[in-house]
Amino acid sequence: MPEGISRRGDSWRARYRNPETGRQHERSFDKQVDAVRWRRQQLDALDRGRWVDPEAGKVSFLAYFEAWGRDQLWTDGTRKAMSLAARSTTFAEVDLRLIRPSHVEAWVKSMTVATATRPRPLAPGTIKTRFVNVRSVFRAAVRDGMIALDPTAQVRLPRLRKREAAMTIPSPEVVRAVLEGSAPRFRAFVGLCAFAGLRLGEAAALQVGDVDFLRRQVHVRRQVQRLDGAVEIRLPKYNSERTVHVPDALLEMLSEHVALGLPYDWLFAEVEDVPPHQNTVGHRWRTTLTRAGVTGVRLHDLRHFYASGLIAAGCDVVAVQRALGHAKSTTTLTTYAHLWPSAEDRVRDAAAQLFTEVAGSSEGTVRAERP
Repeated sequence: MPEGISRRGDSWRARYRNPETGRQHERSFDKQVDAVRWRRQQLDALDRGRWVDPEAGKVSFLAYFEAWGRDQLWTDGTRKAMSLAARSTTFAEVDLRLIRPSHVEAWVKSMTVATATRPRPLAPGTIKTRFVNVRSVFRAAVRDGMIALDPTAQVRLPRLRKREAAMTIPSPEVVRAVLEGSAPRFRAFVGLCAFAGLRLGEAAALQVGDVDFLRRQVHVRRQVQRLDGAVEIRLPKYNSERTVHVPDALLEMLSEHVALGLPYDWLFAEVEDVPPHQNTVGHRWRTTLTRAGVTGVRLHDLRHFYASGLIAAGCDVVAVQRALGHAKSTTTLTTYAHLWPSAEDRVRDAAAQLFTEVAGSSEGTVRAERP
């Protein structure tokens, strides 16, 4: 009879001892082969350092999330997003140790179809965001020794559109039309998004003292968010405090805005001493688009317009990262890699430059033109 296996009535008992704790674990099976297999798996997990106490994981996914989430240093927005994702799962009340990849796959599929409470399927980007949030809970459970493996591993998500196809970059003509269609008190807001790359919340939270007209700089020190009707001023997204070096034309636009008269320290506050609500900014943006005769452009697309201009001017990844306030250069590359010239383009341009220099040093009339 195999070691650690014994017969007890009509069942087979498998047992092993954890050498670290000295505690013995056992389990009964109807068949000897199942008992042998289970014991071998447990011993193998101990050898590999992937053993999990069989008593662990006897808590529902949602209960574990709530207990774990209380200790996380999340902003209110992140906490709200994490809670939404966790509560949207179809396995919220299932014990952690019982959740399999098939549970996760079923949840992902449920988000791709309409329901009585959700008339339209969720967008692939939204599904990915919720999936990533839930995956972080499972990874925490693995670290805590609640489960041995992350059931979200290798789960496939709906295909996302390529960034170059999904991204809208307004043309200079469109941006000009939008600026011309902007009301005097909104034009500088549009300018900050188009020529400094500020996010909506960052531009809304600007104060007069954040603009250094002498050094031609705009200091991004805070952002505004509204949660459950309350105004919250906090550090910029991902702690991306930064100084943006801005052109004279934008400074002139900001100077004209200040000359209109500012009742409060906030650059764009009008009726009360708080930054404008994102819904208010959204209404002004839609009104501006109507005046300009422009459709299909979001305010955030002006940030893409700014980034594309920096890249076209030859700015490297680090320069664009700092200007946009990305936490990592990989974020910049992931978002805008398709806008940088390829290695083939650079080789072709370099060879063309060499040809131009050679042709220019001769008495001939040969000229190198870029394709």
